[in-house]
This record gives sequence, structure tokens and C-alpha cells, in this order.
Amino acid sequence: MNTAEPVDVALIGGGVMSATLGALITKLQPDWSIAVYERLSDVALESSNPWNNAGTGHSALCELNYTPQRPDGSIDISSAVKVNEQFQISRQFWSSLVNDGVLPDPTAFINPVPHMSFVWGESNVAYLRARFDALADHPLFSGMEYSEDAEVIRSWVPSMIPGRAKNQPIAATRIDVGTDVDFGALTRGLFSYVTGNGGSLKTETSVTSLKQERSGLWRLGLRDEVGTTRSTVHARFVFVGAGGGALSLLQKSGIPEIRGFGGFPVSGQFLRTDKPEVVAQHSAKVYGKAAVGSPPMSVPHLDTRVVDGEASLMFGPYAGFSPKFLKTGSLLDLFLSIRPHNIIPMLTVAKDNLDLTWYLVKQVAASKKAKFDALREFVPRADPADWYQITAGQRVQVIKKDAEKGAVLQFGTEVVAASDGTIAGLLGASPGASTAVPIMLTVLERCFPDHIAEWTPAITAMIPSYGTLLSDDATRAKTTLRSTESALSIA
Repeated sequence: MNTAEPVDVALIGGGVMSATLGALITKLQPDWSIAVYERLSDVALESSNPWNNAGTGHSALCELNYTPQRPDGSIDISSAVKVNEQFQISRQFWSSLVNDGVLPDPTAFINPVPHMSFVWGESNVAYLRARFDALADHPLFSGMEYSEDAEVIRSWVPSMIPGRAKNQPIAATRIDVGTDVDFGALTRGLFSYVTGNGGSLKTETSVTSLKQERSGLWRLGLRDEVGTTRSTVHARFVFVGAGGGALSLLQKSGIPEIRGFGGFPVSGQFLRTDKPEVVAQHSAKVYGKAAVGSPPMSVPHLDTRVVDGEASLMFGPYAGFSPKFLKTGSLLDLFLSIRPHNIIPMLTVAKDNLDLTWYLVKQVAASKKAKFDALREFVPRADPADWYQITAGQRVQVIKKDAEKGAVLQFGTEVVAASDGTIAGLLGASPGASTAVPIMLTVLERCFPDHIAEWTPAITAMIPSYGTLLSDDATRAKTTLRSTESALSIA
């Protein structure tokens, strides 16, 4: 029997979500004990690893899927504004930690990289022009430029114009305040703060079971992945931030709130180059427009990445399929996630998303030449010898019940929390890491409602816009953006 004192907070998973929640709680309630459990040999080796994601500070500056066109031709910017607001919350929190010396070198995890949208074809040019008109005067998108002039666009991204047909209609938007984020470095910095203030971190430790006892405490079964020894620990609150492994753990917990949820895994591949002369010709994250009928995850983009101080380029994504829920997971993950309560939602989603299935089939079957031709739509003179393929992290899209459709495949994130607030977990993927701070604030609000009032002054000191919208006040938005840009050295 384990008679040790229960930990106040158990964080399962060593990614950016657990790191963010741990840092927030360390700031707000420094007397609480925190224990982190990660099954791999170090933190940030799955989705938070910089080469397992695109590193885009998702603020909807360039991602066209956040600004759909309505039937009347107008542009709906509501999702773009929401995502941008969320990212500003993350930036304010990071800035506060930099100012406090918690994250002493912001360039270790965030760097200025212009964000661009680029399209070709008359209809897409008309769309991008309408999108620019809809966003240009918004305070969170101030400074966005638009051009249909090949020479102007060439001055922005030199490698994307040479070799392109001169009569091809093209257009681009550009905004200087975009960023590239190394979420691996950020995660390690946040965990260093947590462990430096009394928190414990156990790597190579798997959580094999979750059970709530009559006392309300959670009993976690642990397995040492090196020595295969087993132990238990009790916790007053549990957060499951295990990425693709969260669904299985929440199912093991037995909380009724997880009933009906399922997951659909999608793997991703990118083309990457580290060749200095190629990298020097492109300094931006450039997002295109997904082909008609393609899912949001298929939006092609050519990204500057800055990892460990070195710049590279990455193009993709090329979707694939694996039944694994984690890059280092099991081929049985998808099948083991099936329960009586989620069979119907999963079958309903399968029936309603045949286009996604066909898209994945085509992506898996695509030849190397077809994949490289997609890159050449961005960089016409790209040389295959300069690029190599990498496999990114697994994304597990949320399947959930829906009152109207029966079930839906959700291309976002979902916080699942028990009614008593003693356990919560995060399902889903994009925009994910970029919005880690507002997502974890949601966890705090839902699971610790009795503490929010006392925590609010401290939260507001770190995140001045907490509980408000920057977009409601242009002056305040401008001041806040400039303040975070200065603190993070991205001005």
C-alpha cells in the first residue's frame, strides 16, 4: 500500500500542454506539489518536438482555412480573429515569463518570420483580395500588405517567382509580425521552471491505470519503462496532456464525459532542406489554398524553421495513414480505442467523410514525383537533390457526438473534464500548441472554479487582456502587440 502524501497536481505527458499548465499553477499556487510523468526518455519528443510540427505561431495571419468565403463572396473572419486573440494570450504569458527571467532567452524558442499567403489562378486571386480587404483594417492584422505584382512578391520571397509562367495570375499577402516557434525549446524551458520550484519530473515512466477512489483522490498506476517496476501514486488533480495517448487514458479513467469520443489518426510528412543557399532565398511562412474538396489539414505551406539557432525550410504536409495515435505508439492504438459507446459516432464519421478517406488514399499512393511537383507549385525551380523527406508527428482528430449530424470529425481541440473537476484532458490537434495558454486557462476555470477569483489578479498581471478581447480596442491591441514583440525580441 502506498502511504505517501498525495501530490496536488499530476501531469501526464511531457509536452507543451502539461508544461504550460504546470508553469501556470507554479505561478498561481506555488505551495501546490506537482508531479510530471513522461513515458519517453525526455520531454517534448512527440508533437512538441520542433520537427514534428510546423512551428507556426498560429495567429491566422496567413492560414486561409480560418477565413472561409461565404456563398455571397464575402469573407468570414470570425475564426481568424478568435485564433489570433488566443495566440496573443500565449504571447502575453510568454512575455511575462521572459520579463521575470523564467525564460531568459526568448530567441531560444521564438523568432520573427514573416507570415504570407500565396495563391494563383483568377478565382483564388479574387478570394485573397477579398480576404485582405476584410482583414486589413482589423487591429490584430494591422500592417498586412497585399500585392499581385510578381516583382513585389519576388522581393518578399525570391525563390517563388523565377520559373513561373509570366501570364499566371498570382497574389500574396505579407505581414512582418509573424513568428516561428520552437515548441520543444519552449516546453523544456517551462518544465525547468516547474522543477526548479519544487515540481518533480519522471521520464521513462508510463501511466498504466487511472482510478478514482472513494476519497476523491486519483490512483495512478505507474510503470518504469527501464526497469519495468510498478508503483502507484495518488493525486488530487490529474491533467492528461499525453497528445494522442490522452484518449486511451481518459477512457481508462472511466469518467462519463469521455463517452462517445473517438479519434482518427493522420500521419504527416514534409520535405526539408538545410542547404544554406536554398534557405537564404526564402524567409517566410507561406501558406497556400487547399485544393477544392480537401480537408483543412491539407493546406500546403513552405516554412522557414529556426531550430537551435539554425534555419531550414520545410514544405508540406503530405498526409499519410497509420493506426498509431503517437509517433512512438502502437499499431493497435486505433483498434484499442474502440468502445461500445463510440462505435456509432466513429461509423457515422466514416460514412460522412468519404472525401477525407479518398484524400488519404491518394496521398499515400502519391509518387515521389507528384509530391515534389506540389513543392514546385511554390518554388518552380526547386531541385529534388536539395530536399529530403521527414516524418512529422501523429495528429489524432477528435470524433464526437453531435445533436444534428449524430457525430462529427472535429479539426480542433477539445477539453474533456470530469464534472467534479478532479481530472481533465485535451484531445485533438491544430492549432494546439500556439493556443496552449488559453486552453490551459480554460482547464483552470473549469476544474478550479473556487480559486479563479483569487487567481484573477495574478493572471491579469501576466496576461493583461485576460477576460477581454483585444480586438474591441484598437489602441490597446496596438500597445499589447508592441509590448510582447519587444519582450520576445520579435519586433
